Formats: sequence, structure tokens, C-alpha cells
Amino acid sequence: MLDTSAQVTALAERAAVLTETRPRVLVALAGAPGAGKSTMASALHRRLTAQRYRAEVVPLDGFLLDSAVLEGRGLRQRKGAPETFDIQGFLHLVHRLKAGGEVVAPIFDRARDLAVAGAQVVPADCQIVICEGNYLLFDEAPWRDLVPLWDLSARLDVPLRELRARLIQRWLDHGLSRAAATRRAEINDVPNAERILRNELPAHLLLATRPGERPAPPAQSA
Repeated sequence: MLDTSAQVTALAERAAVLTETRPRVLVALAGAPGAGKSTMASALHRRLTAQRYRAEVVPLDGFLLDSAVLEGRGLRQRKGAPETFDIQGFLHLVHRLKAGGEVVAPIFDRARDLAVAGAQVVPADCQIVICEGNYLLFDEAPWRDLVPLWDLSARLDVPLRELRARLIQRWLDHGLSRAAATRRAEINDVPNAERILRNELPAHLLLATRPGERPAPPAQSA
């Protein structure tokens, strides 16, 4: 397993510095499906908590449209594509997070394959909010409207070949055969990853996910 401690350290250090001048810091962790965003967000949350910062993780997946809605729109097989999210709802949430105060957010329950409203509370004294999701640095309207709201942004850099292998393995872990897992990945997950890679926006930090690599320097000032 790849050691991501250098990436977590780089993010935690940058976020900590920003808390000195801002009452609440919004951190965006972006990347294609299978890049490891949830794992990185959890590791960053643990690190910040250990350093006695009040932090919360808010995933974009809480704004996935319900399967019944997607079925009615002919998008059931495209779940996870940009058009299968309530982007306006997520934009509204991020603006509220930016403004401060207590904010209530939904969480996606993977076991039940649905979003649960009111499942997470970001308390008023939360210093650092870690938002993670595929499209947080995505150059399509209206997703690009998120970018000015991030105080610190990072993208997980994973080659498409590696992403494809991870996405197939994800379905294998769900009990599918090799053929079925490959088909599921190629129908939806891989096209989503390719679309993200074609429409990337700059991040403050580019997080390498290959052995021997270190976090890239900032692409823009925080």
C-alpha cells in the first residue's frame, strides 16, 4: 500500500496556516473515481484532529440524486456522472459552509445506495471543512463556480490505467465476476474518469499517488 503521509502532511500544514487568518477553512479534495479521495480525506481529518483542530469531512456524494429520480431521467446507469448530482444544492451548502455557523448536510449511505438528509452536522466552531468529491475542480458549468469558494484545493493524480484497474477491483470486491466487473467499470466509471481528466481545473496542490513521488508545489496561491 502506498504511503500517503507526505501528502497528508502537506495538506495539514497548509490548512493549519490558513486557520490563522480565516475563521473557517474550506479544503477541496478532488480527483477521478478510484483516486483515493475518501481515504485521503479520512487521513487528513485524523491528522488535523490529532493536532487539535476542529475538522469535519463533507462528501459530495450526499448530493447524488435518488435512483428513482435517475430512472425517470434515463440516467440510472450513469449514476456518478456530473448530471446525476444536485449541484445547485451542493453549491448552496458550500456557500453556507463558507459563511460560518452550524450547517446540516446529507450523507450518502452506500449500503442502501441512497442519500440520507440531515445525517451530518458541521458545528459552528468547526475550523476546517474537508470537502471531497469527483467534480470539485471540474471545468464545466456550473461546477466551476465552486472553485472560488475553496481556500485550499488538492487533486489526487492517478494515471487512467491505474484508475481503470482500481475501478474494476472495486466491483470485484462487490462479488462480481471479472467480466461483469470490467463491464460495469467500462460503462460508467471509466468514462466519468476520462471526462474529469479532460476537464481538470488547477489545484493548489497536486498529490502524487505513485511510489517515490512527492506532492507537487502549489499551482496557485491559497
